Amino acid sequence: MHELLLIKLYDYVCDEYNDYLRWNVQRFSSNQQEGQISDEEIITIYLFCVAYEEKYKVKSIHKHITKYWKSWFPTLPSYQRFNDRLNRIADVFPLLVERIIEIHGQFPKEMDILIGDSLPIMTCSHKRAGKVAPELTSKGYCAVKKLHYFGSKLHLLGQRRYGTIPFPKKVGITPTSVHDLTALNPVLEVAVAEATFLDKAYCDRTLDQNMSKIGNQLMTPIKDVKGMCPLLKQFDKAYNELYNTAISVIRQPIESLFNWLIQLTNIQNASLVRSESGLNVHIFGKLAAGLIVLANF
Repeated sequence: MHELLLIKLYDYVCDEYNDYLRWNVQRFSSNQQEGQISDEEIITIYLFCVAYEEKYKVKSIHKHITKYWKSWFPTLPSYQRFNDRLNRIADVFPLLVERIIEIHGQFPKEMDILIGDSLPIMTCSHKRAGKVAPELTSKGYCAVKKLHYFGSKLHLLGQRRYGTIPFPKKVGITPTSVHDLTALNPVLEVAVAEATFLDKAYCDRTLDQNMSKIGNQLMTPIKDVKGMCPLLKQFDKAYNELYNTAISVIRQPIESLFNWLIQLTNIQNASLVRSESGLNVHIFGKLAAGLIVLANF
């Protein structure tokens, strides 16, 4: 069974690489050395092991291929060389995510509801001086886990699908210190949908007005107003709780998507990443692997 999945995945990667991806890969030579593993094979190995073999670390991926699939990849280099090649083609993975969303993210009009949130990607504890990819990481706080950490945030806006987890429509990463509203605001202002359901972090009157102009209704939980009279707050309490519960029920599938992605790829743990290229491979490579499974390749 896995042999067929590997063949199908390699065929897909080759098609996308030759048509689109290869123009964005960093190359130091215009000639491919004879006997050297190809970029298509490197990409396929990474995606296959993450998506179907439950291997999350690059070293574990290399060991697994060496032990069980070496006859399929006879030119597989050493671990150090494999890791270096993987980091050189890091720019391929964001583009591959974009292509998968573009091709497989089309659904009927009746599903035109967007839900979004952010997922923390942790590179190290807040007690350590984070030095990895300073352009993409910073110190921040995760309210869900109630801990401070150093890393990035994966921002995701997905299309709600009834009876299953949503399919991503827009994704991006920012340092942890960037507020969720600041990160998604440019995307939300031009997002075409009937309604978009988000959490309290996205409550903003200007954003609501701009989204209404294009027919997209912003739906967020009701935030308590500072200084409100306790009597008025008690008067609206029942309505506010019911409304917020309804919003949470509609938004719940985005949490399920994140949990599914964490279990499948271990994307949230980036403690072994040592460079900006490595962080791009970790986030977008694992997101691409998740999309491949989600799209049922």
